[in-house]
Amino acid sequence: MNLVLLYDDDFIEDNMVKLDKRRFEHITKVLKKGLNGKVKVGRLNGNMGTGTVTEVNETELRMKVVLDQYPAPAVPITLVCALPRPKTLKKVVHAAVSAGIKDIFFIETWKVDKSYWTSPLVKPDGLYEHILLGLEQGCDTIMPNIQFKRRFRPFVEDELSEIMEDSLGITAHPDSGHVCPAHLEAPVTLCIGPEGGFTDYEVEMLEKHGCRPVQLGVRPLRTEFAVAAFIGRLI
Repeated sequence: MNLVLLYDDDFIEDNMVKLDKRRFEHITKVLKKGLNGKVKVGRLNGNMGTGTVTEVNETELRMKVVLDQYPAPAVPITLVCALPRPKTLKKVVHAAVSAGIKDIFFIETWKVDKSYWTSPLVKPDGLYEHILLGLEQGCDTIMPNIQFKRRFRPFVEDELSEIMEDSLGITAHPDSGHVCPAHLEAPVTLCIGPEGGFTDYEVEMLEKHGCRPVQLGVRPLRTEFAVAAFIGRLI
């Protein structure tokens, strides 16, 4: 936890919060902060700053907070990712959110197992706790926009162009003859396939709608590693 996230219900006064349970444990036992100790804090969807412990007992603490810093700007990458298995989905969300990505679309492709769509993680707020962990890791407070899209072709034909807007569209594809560009300042729409990769048809359709196939090498990567690797190269 690189940032202690604060929620509206934590505030007992305009600049005073009361924390217990996980955050209390982290501040007192991991960070080892006691009376007058200072920690980095941020209000969910608001500013960041410093919290100073003013009271502490065996189960809770109070902090005076000064929220005078804006969160870091969002990374200009939109992630379009084939829906992975639930355990991998958590890792992908953590990697993308902690990197500062604010627009994420999980889509259905030919190789996506139909059972993945029945996971509780796909339901409204199913990823909420995992998103918060990503924000804490990345020292961020702004919630991302995460959407789930069934039916590959209608998504690509009817929605992808608007999602891309003026961004550079790229598709991760190890068979491509083009190496992924690096350290781009312009917005990017990054498409990552399932464990077995996009089918040729899917790659062709994505390319037809503006997403150029690129690679980081000839070896196929696990989804969570591919997401992290491409994000790291692009930013």
